Amino acid sequence: MNFFRQWGKFMLVGAKAHARWELSVSTTILKDKKRLFLLGILVIPAVLGSFAFADQIGGALPEFVGGKEAYSPAFYSNMIFIMSILVGVGAGLITGCIGAGGGFIIAPALMSIGVKGILAVGTDLFHIFAKAIMGSVIHRKLGNVSVALALVFLIGAIIGSTAGGVINRVIYEINPVLSDAFITTIYSLMLGLLGTYAMTDYLRSRKAGGGVQDAHGGKSEGAELGALPQKLQNLNFPPMVKFDEGLIPGGRKISWVFLVLSGALVGLAAGIMGVGGGFLTFPIFVYMLGVSSMTTVGTDIFQIVFTAGYAGISQYAIYGFIFYTLAMGMLLGSLLGIQIGALVTKVVPGITIRGFYAMSVLAGFVNRIFALPAKLGEMGYIPIAKSTGAMLNTIGIWAFFIVIGAFSVWVIGTFLLNISVLKGEGVKS
Repeated sequence: MNFFRQWGKFMLVGAKAHARWELSVSTTILKDKKRLFLLGILVIPAVLGSFAFADQIGGALPEFVGGKEAYSPAFYSNMIFIMSILVGVGAGLITGCIGAGGGFIIAPALMSIGVKGILAVGTDLFHIFAKAIMGSVIHRKLGNVSVALALVFLIGAIIGSTAGGVINRVIYEINPVLSDAFITTIYSLMLGLLGTYAMTDYLRSRKAGGGVQDAHGGKSEGAELGALPQKLQNLNFPPMVKFDEGLIPGGRKISWVFLVLSGALVGLAAGIMGVGGGFLTFPIFVYMLGVSSMTTVGTDIFQIVFTAGYAGISQYAIYGFIFYTLAMGMLLGSLLGIQIGALVTKVVPGITIRGFYAMSVLAGFVNRIFALPAKLGEMGYIPIAKSTGAMLNTIGIWAFFIVIGAFSVWVIGTFLLNISVLKGEGVKS
């Protein structure tokens, strides 16, 4: 039980760190006219996707950058594009308002509206990559990036994301239903652990009178070393990689082996789940490797761009597993949602927001776990009537969208009702 609690805490810390990155990226995009212009250019093919001459546009693209085969779902309908924007808004509201990554709900949401699991993963990776490139906040954080640390880490990340992509594609080739079941199982486990911990944390904090943390907060992670990081840094498997020279006299060093293994784990998660891997980088670096939080933030930004970009393009795009229309729609929606959510935190108690986050993650868990019986029954792994499986799946879908929809309406309503407060014309008690 203690292991699961610690793993849930581990994931929540990572989700918060990833949310801070997403908020920084979205703010950077929306405050720059050139980036907004670039966003408009990227969205044009998605909008044109529902028109008849979109086939000609897709056919003109060379296969190695996608073409009609890799981006074939882009030639779809305006309704799908609108749905993707709403999914992005929901994820963005969770990220901005709660200060913990809302990307966990994207794949379950896409799969619930009929997108195949492997397509949802590839699309999520491409959406993260496009956001990171346009945000291009890397240059602001380079002072906190240990280049040696980042490059060695990326060796493992590339290996891991390649493995994750291959696993997903091989399973899909064996049986598309098995692929959906596999991705659904992974998400069920992750969302179950994270949601259980988040709800337990919320109830504990509420009982204690709200706790000391705010929605985006928590104790800042400094440069102190725990027992595990000390042990790992004392193991001498050359070459040793130095880092944190500017923060600690003489800096610190760790064997390249641990960096490659950490990168491989992050990359594997990114390749299989399509969440960029950023939610794992922070807790691994700070709690396991003993890297300072400042260096971790810079390295996390660095790795997200390359890991999501490499995995999205090399493992999914060129094989036709990216839904370009959805990616652009989610990008538009998330930029809006993150900003609204971040503003709402100024007028809503943090304890309330944390409760909503726990409910949202658990709703995602219910959505995926209720979808699993129908898929296992379809493959003959468990005896279940089609009608029963379909009913469970429908319950999971409705439960998920009711919770996410109610949360979204509440956040947007709170924002609209407190515009004068947010403009500084009043103070909310």
